[in-house]
Amino acid sequence: MTLFKNIFRLLWRAWFYILFTVSILVMIPFLLVLTYKEKYYPTFWKLIRTWSKVLIYGMGFYVEKTIEQQIDRDKSYLFCANHASMLDPFILIAMSKNPIVFVGKKELVKIPVFGFFYKKVVIMVDRSNPKSRKRVYEMAKKRLQNGTSMGIFPEGLVPTEDVILSPFKNGAFSLAIEFQIPIVPATYYDCKRLFSWDFFKGSPGKFRVRQHEFLETKNLTKDDVETLKQQTFNILYKELTNDTAYMEDTMKATK
Repeated sequence: MTLFKNIFRLLWRAWFYILFTVSILVMIPFLLVLTYKEKYYPTFWKLIRTWSKVLIYGMGFYVEKTIEQQIDRDKSYLFCANHASMLDPFILIAMSKNPIVFVGKKELVKIPVFGFFYKKVVIMVDRSNPKSRKRVYEMAKKRLQNGTSMGIFPEGLVPTEDVILSPFKNGAFSLAIEFQIPIVPATYYDCKRLFSWDFFKGSPGKFRVRQHEFLETKNLTKDDVETLKQQTFNILYKELTNDTAYMEDTMKATK
């Protein structure tokens, strides 16, 4: 039975990469046009939302959302979620009708085809370059208009499976305070269990997502970054530690 499950999971994982690659190739003509100018970004976002849903549902997943506070379509926000799977960004994209600009790692540019379009639409961070932070601020200021928001995974990496939640980086919270936009914490409970980096683990199923009440940043200054960061961390950490399925999976990884 174990051998059969492992074969099924390998084939299932292979299907993800086939679906991912073929769908990008099909979209190339549209992506070339929609990434040519920034004014096309809202239309580009609609295409990417459709693509994200194709990947999620095509892998046999569906998203169950709990929304504690509704988004204003005309305002900008900074979405912060825990990071446990390569599907996390696609879940965030699929959930948001408003365009989101991501702050992402420069290393992903190396992925063939995907990397070409990635560098056109993502605000890339090069942690080895001191000038990178200034560039992030300049690009964020330019893009945070007309209801466009930002998305970031504040752990800065995908932690190993025995870690509940890695310490947050300061960047997301500095940005939120700099631009006086609310932080929207979001907890992803099932990504680690259903679609981790372990090819012999996971299965189709339900992704539960809780989008928490906003954390306002009005009148906050750079001196409040640490407090805001810890407040966001505590919200997600409490949710994850109170979730039986998430903690069982984490405990198994420690053995």
